[in-house]
Amino acid sequence: DGRISAAAQEERFTRKKHDSRFPENAINYCLDHAGVGLGQIDYVAFYDKPFLKFERLIETYLAFAPRGFASFRAALPVWLREKLFQKDLLRKEFAKFDRDFDWKNKLLFSEHHLSHAASAFFPSPFEEACVLTMDGVGEWATTSLAMGQGNRLKVLREIHFPHSLGLLYSAFTSYTGFRVNSGEYKVMGLAPYGQPRYADAILGTLMDLKDDGTFRLDQSYFEYCTGLAMTNDKFHEAFGGPPRSAEEPLTQRHMDLAASVQKVTEEVVLRLARSIARDTGAKNLCLAGGVALNCVANGKLLRDGCFDNIWIQPAAGDAGGALGAALAAYHMYKGGERKISGSGDSMGGAYLGPEFSSPEIERRLAEAGAKFFILDDDALIETTAQALADGKAVGWFQGRMEFG
Repeated sequence: DGRISAAAQEERFTRKKHDSRFPENAINYCLDHAGVGLGQIDYVAFYDKPFLKFERLIETYLAFAPRGFASFRAALPVWLREKLFQKDLLRKEFAKFDRDFDWKNKLLFSEHHLSHAASAFFPSPFEEACVLTMDGVGEWATTSLAMGQGNRLKVLREIHFPHSLGLLYSAFTSYTGFRVNSGEYKVMGLAPYGQPRYADAILGTLMDLKDDGTFRLDQSYFEYCTGLAMTNDKFHEAFGGPPRSAEEPLTQRHMDLAASVQKVTEEVVLRLARSIARDTGAKNLCLAGGVALNCVANGKLLRDGCFDNIWIQPAAGDAGGALGAALAAYHMYKGGERKISGSGDSMGGAYLGPEFSSPEIERRLAEAGAKFFILDDDALIETTAQALADGKAVGWFQGRMEFG
């Protein structure tokens, strides 16, 4: 009926960060929570279109040939096995749940940025809104504008790969010694300790940024189109030396680099949002995509006031794409009615994962041989308050697991 019942990431069950395997545990949880088998599911929706991604891969390598052949040779077998024949891979996995699952008619694929936009607009408290999606790259799009109204959503504008705000941020994540698609939050956290001394160099050398927030990146400084790295020697020369290794101490220069890419990111986001507000006259904005996880930029956008109301998908990264694909299938493919929640949004505060009762927790602890004791509510609150007053760290586990 369009109501979000459950959502969870595989990594929360396997304890392997960014677990990219088939999400067997997450699917089992969602089915168990709903009390249904796979045969009772109307459709299964996948969050992007593998054929379009494969097209981008081939066209990019051709455009830069013969550069990048080593990377192409390494990537192609994986793409042929796991991506190009994604439907066959999914069919085999779903057969483990239900041998008779009608994958030919029940398996749907949504475009990556449409999935992101759907994840932000449909659960939002708005009847109408603009949706700004910013990430590394989907199939081709890296930044997109969509308009949502009722149960309809349409993508209006796109910036295409290789020009990407997310990949620019990831390039500096890699350059400052952190893992791409994992350490971007560390760069954001490092930024307040630095000064944006390199911001003008980024805008003057790497990026051509227009007044409306649209941009292009000078690819001669980057390696992500053709290689297994994000940046090249020309980039390193422009910003004062080779990339930091993971074990190398952080210096003021690294903090200044973080502050600089953070400032540029904020400027791009603000220009995009202001031009969208000016062009559309819309009062409501929804955000999704990995760049929407940048809460510092989000805060500055909120304080800027170019939109009256902003709603951000809590699972703004690719995890939320799964939810968006399901919502797009329900509302746009099937024409399902959209009911706007009167209590802020229809995400339930993002508490959409599993929960565990006290008896079950006690049983599991006992089976593990753990030493523990049980307190009533009053004693629990008093003990916790005293622990905090004593400067101790407290782990608090209550209710359903958050999604995102």
